Amino acid sequence: MSCCPTQPQCEAQERLPLSDAVITEAVNNAYSAKAKAGADPTYAANVAKAFGYTEDDLSAIPREANMGLSCGNPVGTAHIKEGEYVLDLGSGGGIDVFLAASKVGPTGQVIGLDMSSEMISLARRNAAKQNLKPPHVAFVQASLDKALPIEPDSVDCILSNCVVNLLHPAGKINLLKEAYRVLKPGGRIVLDDILARATLPDEIKQDVDAYIGCISGAIELHEYKELLLESGFTDVLFVETKGDLNAYSQSDLGSNSCCSTTRLPKPLNFDVNKWAAPYQIYAVKPESGVPIERVPSALFRWWDAYPTAKSSPLPITPGDVAALLRDKTKTKSDYAVIDVRRNDHGGGHVRGSYQWAAQTFYDDLPAFYENFKDTKKVVFYCSSSAGRGPRCGGWYQDYLDAKGDQTNSTAYILEGGVKVWLSKFGDQEDLVDKD
Repeated sequence: MSCCPTQPQCEAQERLPLSDAVITEAVNNAYSAKAKAGADPTYAANVAKAFGYTEDDLSAIPREANMGLSCGNPVGTAHIKEGEYVLDLGSGGGIDVFLAASKVGPTGQVIGLDMSSEMISLARRNAAKQNLKPPHVAFVQASLDKALPIEPDSVDCILSNCVVNLLHPAGKINLLKEAYRVLKPGGRIVLDDILARATLPDEIKQDVDAYIGCISGAIELHEYKELLLESGFTDVLFVETKGDLNAYSQSDLGSNSCCSTTRLPKPLNFDVNKWAAPYQIYAVKPESGVPIERVPSALFRWWDAYPTAKSSPLPITPGDVAALLRDKTKTKSDYAVIDVRRNDHGGGHVRGSYQWAAQTFYDDLPAFYENFKDTKKVVFYCSSSAGRGPRCGGWYQDYLDAKGDQTNSTAYILEGGVKVWLSKFGDQEDLVDKD
């Protein structure tokens, strides 16, 4: 995959002006290709050190988390405290998420958002190497030019590293407004980004390679400040970090920008430092004077932190499950019923069901598999079997499919969930158990 999927499309993009759709597609393709190909370790380390990361920083994270895509080190100056909720916009391989996670500790939360599904998959693999799991550390695919899947007034600190410049103009506006929405009053942003030193000439603005290279989308300081103030931020501060943007060209792979891919766009034929410079940007959401209750998780939907299930469990009727329960010849090798509810588990459940909470089910799949791999029918349910039940059943079936022919187990979903079950059998003690 490349930022220029076909030559005709590439040529069309060069006849610009760039539309929002062209920008979004080109950036997504470039990031996705980079995630698949990975980064040369020496190049990535050199870029990271050029923009403020230390040897200690780089040795504390998986090597694959540093992809040489940074233009600063926001965690280094964000003053992140234990227990805080942190959001990283455009999290890439996870470098800043992992560094922030070491600071927030087990009582805090760090969420990384990225538009590229391939980049999210890479970051999740890196998180697994660190034994970091949701909700403490979560990576979620999200378009940064749309509403963010984050609770309002929930985040203490927002980070971003060489990402805002990659958004189209309307996307920049939306992202900063969304950042304001999700920050707690008194919360702060620390953004490392590339700014234009002056109005860019049309030949740079209209060059898709330069856009992917984090240059064409750069705006001037006064424009950036105006966007922040219009979004509601105060105490806005810009600090030029003096980093050399030509550091991106010092690669034996031929990389020429913070966002280049291994199937590279054409080299930029101008002095990047003449037209742009890296900055660190600070701003604050004003205090409201109204106490804000801390939410259990800043993530709007807990399941966004996990892959979407590919499989759909087979439906099974309440009558068929009741027949299984009443057949005394049936054992665990024949069937098992799984209740994936957690806080709403009370009020009654299928007698003999096992409880495996949906919120941790994906991470518990290896243990679940060992428990039920020899069970022919594994029946999942939740309140109405419309959300958590099918999701967990789908994850289990995906896991089974990945195992090939090693098991005869199959995932099912109880039609109507426990609500229908209780409406049919609520007065029958051999079928219903109550806490």
